[in-house]
Amino acid sequence: MTGDILLGVVLGAHGLGGEVRVKTFTESPARLGAYGPLHTPEGRVLVITTARAAKSDGAIVRFKGIEDRSAAEALAQAKLLVARDAFPATDPDEFYHADLIGLRVLDREGRVIGEIRAIHNHGAGDVLEILRDDGGTLLLPFAKDFVSRIDLADKSVVVTEPEDIEAEEQRGVE
Repeated sequence: MTGDILLGVVLGAHGLGGEVRVKTFTESPARLGAYGPLHTPEGRVLVITTARAAKSDGAIVRFKGIEDRSAAEALAQAKLLVARDAFPATDPDEFYHADLIGLRVLDREGRVIGEIRAIHNHGAGDVLEILRDDGGTLLLPFAKDFVSRIDLADKSVVVTEPEDIEAEEQRGVE
C-alpha cells in the first residue's frame, strides 16, 4: 500500500519551551515517533526529539528546531503524517485501519453498498463509517457478526447489515 498515514494532530503549544500537545492516532501515544520523521501535508518534515504520553490518546512532543512557544503555536492543527511504506508489512490476514479507507463495501450477495469512509472508536470498539451509494451513511460495528470478509487485493469488504441479521434471527437462522 502507498500513501500517507495520519498519526496525529497538533492541538497547540504546551508551556513556553517549544513543546506541543498532540492527539495521537497510534495504538500507544509513545509510538508516535516509531516510524521515523513525520511530515505535514505541506511537506514540512518534523523530527521528534522527545515525546511523553499525556492522557490516553495524547502526547507532549518536542520537535527538532521548535524552540519556543511562538514556533510551537505555529504548528497548531498541523496533521502529522508518515509514509505508509514506513509501517512493517502485515501477514495476509492482517491489515492497518488506514488500508480499509476507500474500500468498496458489498453485501453478502455481492451488491455494492458503498465505501468505507472512516473507522471510529469512541471507547466501545471500532465502528466502520460507510458512505452509501445512495448518499446515506451506515455505521457498523467492526466485528465478525457484521464484517465477514476483507479482501485488500480486491479492494472490497463484505458486510452483513443489521436488518439482515435481525431477519435471520426472526426466521430462526443463526
